Amino acid sequence: MSPVILLLLLLAALMITGYGLLMLRRAEDDPLSARIEAYAAREEAVSIEEIELSLPLSDRLLVPIVRRLSQLVVRLAPQSVLERTDRQLELAGNPRGLSTAAYWLLRLLSTLLMGWLGYLAGTRSILATDQPWLYLLIGAGLGYLLPAMYVRALTDRRREAIIKKLPDALDLMTICVNAGLTFNAAMQRVAEKWNDALAREFERVLVEMQLGKSRRQALRDMSERMNVTDVTTFVAAIVQAEQLGVGIAGVLRIQSEQMRTRRRQRAEEKAQRAPVQLVFPLVLLIFPSVLLVLLGPALRQLYLVFAG
Repeated sequence: MSPVILLLLLLAALMITGYGLLMLRRAEDDPLSARIEAYAAREEAVSIEEIELSLPLSDRLLVPIVRRLSQLVVRLAPQSVLERTDRQLELAGNPRGLSTAAYWLLRLLSTLLMGWLGYLAGTRSILATDQPWLYLLIGAGLGYLLPAMYVRALTDRRREAIIKKLPDALDLMTICVNAGLTFNAAMQRVAEKWNDALAREFERVLVEMQLGKSRRQALRDMSERMNVTDVTTFVAAIVQAEQLGVGIAGVLRIQSEQMRTRRRQRAEEKAQRAPVQLVFPLVLLIFPSVLLVLLGPALRQLYLVFAG
């Protein structure tokens, strides 16, 4: 099998994985309930059978299969694994509204597809060998690890975005509090001004407080969802100021200054690490190329002289 066909098969596998993810979202959204609500809003008298027949074929055939598979995954997986996965997805910001069952079903689908592609590469390509099961294991391992690596990358990106945005958010909250707004109103202004992970978490805190949760507990839950040291320090300072009756404006100003100092220190630390990180690309990639360009003609002349 030629590399072009393998590339086409890989693209097909990626499309199947994406379509499977779409079906997972459709299974969680329950398209039948959405269609029933739409007919009820228009006050049309129709039967359940007619509503089901009005759905697309994929919603009638594939969505129930995907939903049953998700339920099977939840029943078979250990509870500790499900809790750890739910924690990882929460730290990543619940990408695309992916549930724990859908995540593990996606990993299973990715493992099967990549394992199949690895087997094809080991039997019907220029990489063919007498032991194609090695390629199958390598492909299955990659398919199993890729979703986890993607979630981990989203977690790191979200954490960096929160760390970068927190000082600016605290500055805005300080200005709002000094202008006479309450702490909750200042958080609301931050949630309205930006559309990022930190603003969405602030908005969630406000919603939880409206539902009856205390501000102290809502802030602590936000700190656990983010798992960022700066946010934990900020929440601890606000809770302590609330307990001791200290002014919020002064606490916000001090926290903002500390966050900016920490951000500058992190930037200086990265700048100090940059020369060390550049050593390996220079030694392994750039220096050999430069030596080849500079010494290549001389080595050729020496070879012709001594060979002649």
